[in-house]
Amino acid sequence: MSINHFPKRGEVWLVNFDPTIGAEIRKKRPAVVVNSNAVGILPIKLIAPITDWQDRFKNNIWHIKVSPDAKNGLKKASVIDTLQLRGVDTQRFIKRMGLLSAPLMEEVAAAIAAVVEYQ
Repeated sequence: MSINHFPKRGEVWLVNFDPTIGAEIRKKRPAVVVNSNAVGILPIKLIAPITDWQDRFKNNIWHIKVSPDAKNGLKKASVIDTLQLRGVDTQRFIKRMGLLSAPLMEEVAAAIAAVVEYQ
């Protein structure tokens, strides 16, 4: 599939995660691009999947809650799962949904740092 716009950091895209194995996040779902736009020469983007918010996620350092709005394109309360970061080819990207705010992207970066125990 060809996309009209090359995915950029902070953008929310509908991504096809299948095929998957085991507990990996699956099916078509939103994801946020987390890598720098200046990194890489291959058509690969590092993404964090987005799934439905559940109260059991509230104390997890790797889950970042996102409220839906016109800018991010999400339709319901959601969570960015930074524990399931994944490098994917841009062929998996279906359509651009929106953009996350800079403060929210800072939260995502902090959660990724916590997950990998970066000081």
